Amino acid sequence: MPRFAPLLLISVLTGCQLAPSHEQPPSPTAAQYPTEYRPMDGEVLATEIDWREFLEDPRLELYIETALRRNRDLQIAVARIEEARGQFGVQGAERYPTLAASTDASRGRFPVGSAGAAGGASSRAAGGASSQITEQFSVGLGISAFELDFWGRVRNLTEAARTQYLSTVEAQRAFRLSLIADVASTYLAVRGAEARIDLAEATLQSRRDGLRIARVRFEAGITSALDLNQAQALLTQAKTELASLHLIRAEQSNYLTQLLGGPLEQPLPAPLPLTKQIEPLRLDAGLPSELLLVRPDILGAELNLRAARANIGVARAAFFPQISLTGSFGYISNELDNLVSRDNRTWSIGPSLYLPLFDFGRNRGNLTVAEARENVAVAEYESAIETAFREVADALAGRRYLAEQVAAQEENVATLRRIADLARERYAEGVVNYLQVLDAERNLFDAEQAFIEVKRAQVQNLVSLYIALGGGTNTSSAPTGTTQRAATSNR
Repeated sequence: MPRFAPLLLISVLTGCQLAPSHEQPPSPTAAQYPTEYRPMDGEVLATEIDWREFLEDPRLELYIETALRRNRDLQIAVARIEEARGQFGVQGAERYPTLAASTDASRGRFPVGSAGAAGGASSRAAGGASSQITEQFSVGLGISAFELDFWGRVRNLTEAARTQYLSTVEAQRAFRLSLIADVASTYLAVRGAEARIDLAEATLQSRRDGLRIARVRFEAGITSALDLNQAQALLTQAKTELASLHLIRAEQSNYLTQLLGGPLEQPLPAPLPLTKQIEPLRLDAGLPSELLLVRPDILGAELNLRAARANIGVARAAFFPQISLTGSFGYISNELDNLVSRDNRTWSIGPSLYLPLFDFGRNRGNLTVAEARENVAVAEYESAIETAFREVADALAGRRYLAEQVAAQEENVATLRRIADLARERYAEGVVNYLQVLDAERNLFDAEQAFIEVKRAQVQNLVSLYIALGGGTNTSSAPTGTTQRAATSNR
């Protein structure tokens, strides 16, 4: 039993863990979302719906698939995953000894009696009695400076590299969802601008007709110049709004092209109108605690917290002795023919000890830095939870109140259309002046534009709610999922 005592001692020491154990900080948010938004909840979870089923516009689907394939920022995020995976592989190799093979052959001329000439009886004399030529051959295996990880320093470095790698995977997944949301939002902005342009162009044509009629009436002496100028003002308003909408569409289209990684050369499928973009389904908000399991930004923040705690273990291990082991085994001979034989066998093994005595506070400073970074990681994790809670709460509020706005604005448009029709009729009968027609036309145009905008905001809010609740997280790319499982299995 005593002969196994050193092995038992090494096993106990290598089991030391100086890093603080990982525990999730308590959630800084309420246990449930505000109750006034919950009556609109349904039974469908966002994580159970693929984004292709949620977003039914075929053109939007093509845009998102193109962006996921060609977007430059997403490609950068994927490349950072490979970079972090490589760093994890490099650090993980430090846990195991590096075995290297070596071979050597030398031939030299040395004076008789020198250290180099002490090659033994097999040395052959040449060039006189004062010198001789010696030959030496060697082959062997060796381990160089393998650290015996008594205090878990290398193990915690590996854990930090592993969690940082997985954090980049979650960062890529978070960016992927953000890209889906950005493409959808920008596309809806383009569709909204196009709908408003259609309305402005139809209104512009109507007001051109109105101006033509006003000019005929003015030239016939039926109306005054005031009515003619008011009709001109209505036309100018429509032209101004149309130019502004063309600018909005151009800017949003340019941003959409950037998100897609360049223009599309292929024919585009017909788009859906704003009113048919998303089928009216009820998303179940669930509980805020469920976001901790599906939101990649929260998962990534927790992995960063794990890495920070592992680095505390690294900093604490620096206060203890660092023991490394070097060993070799092989053969050395002055004759190549008989190199590998029992008589020429050679081996060596030796530990080295590094013990910090006076470092003028360097290790203490490194530990302070590691502990401060843990505090930062905790705050960032809690902030990620708070941000996710706010995004869901905002989207739930938007789902309820934007629906009320759409209904109210639709009713307002119908009312103002009746007022405008009545004002035109009364003006044609000579009951009112053209100023009332002007006000009615202007109010109707503004209300119709506002209705299109609030409808776009409603659809965009539903997309935001879907993403905020973790929608789209079940369709991560296969390579990402594979590498994540592989990294987890290497723990």
